[in-house]
Amino acid sequence: MTNHLVRHAAGLPEPPYDGHGHRRRTLVGEEDGSVHTGFGVCELLPDGRVPAHVHSYEETFHLLDGAVILDLPDGSYLLEAGDYGLLPTGVPHAWRGAGDTGGRWADMLAPVPRARYGHDTQAVPDLPAREPARVDVRDPRTRLFGHFEPGQMDPGKQSQDLLAATASMRTALLVYSGITVKMMIDGDLGAVASTMFMVQYASDGVIGTHDHPFEETYLILEGVAEATLDGERYRLEPGDLAWAGAGCVHGFGNAGQGPLRWLETQAPQPPSRHSYRFTRDWDYLRAALEEKS
Repeated sequence: MTNHLVRHAAGLPEPPYDGHGHRRRTLVGEEDGSVHTGFGVCELLPDGRVPAHVHSYEETFHLLDGAVILDLPDGSYLLEAGDYGLLPTGVPHAWRGAGDTGGRWADMLAPVPRARYGHDTQAVPDLPAREPARVDVRDPRTRLFGHFEPGQMDPGKQSQDLLAATASMRTALLVYSGITVKMMIDGDLGAVASTMFMVQYASDGVIGTHDHPFEETYLILEGVAEATLDGERYRLEPGDLAWAGAGCVHGFGNAGQGPLRWLETQAPQPPSRHSYRFTRDWDYLRAALEEKS
């Protein structure tokens, strides 16, 4: 069975809106062989809504454009492009349209919803539709939310002023070999089943082939990627998606002239050690042993 998939934006069908003005394009799901990852892109019309419900899985999300309102038991929140957040398992929530254009967001559902169990979702009584508050990443009352701007991926702009306007040092930038990573949602935020973060490659950014004991998803947002997944090569552009199952050997390089940026998820959460198994290390050992024999 194939342990990876690629979906090109140009070839994706447009799902219809449901009777509430909401639609979701499933990009990774149970039918793809995924166990831990349900990934999709949702759209909500300005007057649309998703009635109150709960999941038996963890949901994380990132607003790609537009605006929506998220109703929770403790309040209502206005979410705009760049906002992200965590919905723990079993928390009642509902979505409402906002603004003139509605909203579009990527969601990550872990573990994968199962069709045979009603997609692990249960409707619940309506939540109060209160006046929505804007998310403040410095306010501990909204600690399950955050905000991302592409400029935050610039190592030269990491300053105390910038850090003071983020939730905590978990949002500090990791920089190595032409690659920058900014964590958005992980255990520090309360997630237990998955992570969500932003990755950016400089023009010479590249990572050699490797695999993990977990699943990863990559939604391309900017630039052009050259991806290798279990020996097959792909060119990925904005809107395209790739998924690597546990054990899929994969690597990436920047195939464009400018920066390459994508939204990445992992599920289940990586172990503290032995998260990466690099092909080059084992090739080196094999060659060294052959030299001695």
